[in-house]
Order: sequence, then C-alpha cells, then structure tokens
Amino acid sequence: MQGYPEVAVLRYGHRPGRDDRMTTHVGLTARALGADRVLFPDNATQSAETVRDITGRFGGPFDVELTEELNATIEGWEGVVVHLTMYGERVQDVEADVRDAHVDQPVLVVVGGEKVPGDVYEHADWNLAVTNQPHSEVAGLAVFLDRLFDGRELEQEYEDAERRVIPEELGKHVVDVRESRSDPRSPSEAQSASEDVDEE
Repeated sequence: MQGYPEVAVLRYGHRPGRDDRMTTHVGLTARALGADRVLFPDNATQSAETVRDITGRFGGPFDVELTEELNATIEGWEGVVVHLTMYGERVQDVEADVRDAHVDQPVLVVVGGEKVPGDVYEHADWNLAVTNQPHSEVAGLAVFLDRLFDGRELEQEYEDAERRVIPEELGKHVVDVRESRSDPRSPSEAQSASEDVDEE
C-alpha cells in the first residue's frame, strides 16, 4: 500500500483445476486489502490472468508475478517473512510486533496452497495463526492484512481504474470511469446515467 514498505503475498503451491478459484481469491484479496503484489507458482497462469484483468478494470497499482523459485524467494527476502498457518502463534499476540517491523521493512506473507514443508516454517520470522482452527487461507489472509494495516487499507484509492463501484444501501451501481472523465455533465448526472454491471 502506498506510504508503507512493500507487502507481497506469496501463494505457496497450486494444483491447476483444483486450486484455480482459491488461488485467484488469494490474489484478489491481496490486491483489495493493501498488498502491493502477489507471487503465484508458475503453473497458476489462469489465476494470474484473472487478477491482472481485475486490476486493469478496477485499478491499481498491483503487480502479479509467476515464479518457479518459491523457496528461493522466501529465503532471499530482504525483510520479514510471515507464514500464515493454523499451527502458529495467535495473530492478536504478535500483530503489534509485525506492525513495528513493517515500519521500515518489507513484509512477505506466505499463504499455503498444499502441504508446506518444514523449511518454510524455519525461514519465517513469524508463523502466525488467525485462530488455531481449520478454515480458508483466504480468510486468514484478509484478517492478517487488516490487522497489519490497522484498517487503513479500507480507505485506499485505486489509480487508472476503468470502473468504480458507487456504494449503495441497495442494488449495484458501477460507473465507467473513462466515460465519466469525458462526460460534460456533472459527476452525479454521469453516475446516474451509467449502467449497472454484474458483480465479479
């Protein structure tokens, strides 16, 4: 997120077909909740394409990378490594320490997609649990990022978006930002004339 040292999310492991939706949601959650980039295994091409498409339409900056070197990325990370696992320390017990480290160091968040080897646990500065209960790794990532940024990620602005969601109590309202920029009418008139689109 702008104004902070980098936060990158690494998806450790991916099974094409079986994990496509979950891996995609790891990337979308990382983007929406303040991370600067996501690193996918090199076989997660479909997920990478989807996250890039969403970033192009709804704004960034946010980078998506494919890599064969998952372990090398973790071992060579110049900053702190946080591995999300149900077996780790409780997030509420260590979140302040992680935030303090993030003041001047980039953070790599490792999100497992299959059995994670012991080397990852050993190289992590924190093995951290969002509850010590089995649940979705996407939920764990979302809670961790919100704790890391202390809610400030919810106010971030997205640049170069093609579309923007207008908050509504009821219904769906999505504006084509490109049309609004060139529309001579007032912003409220242009927004009211825009067509709703199905949510992603």
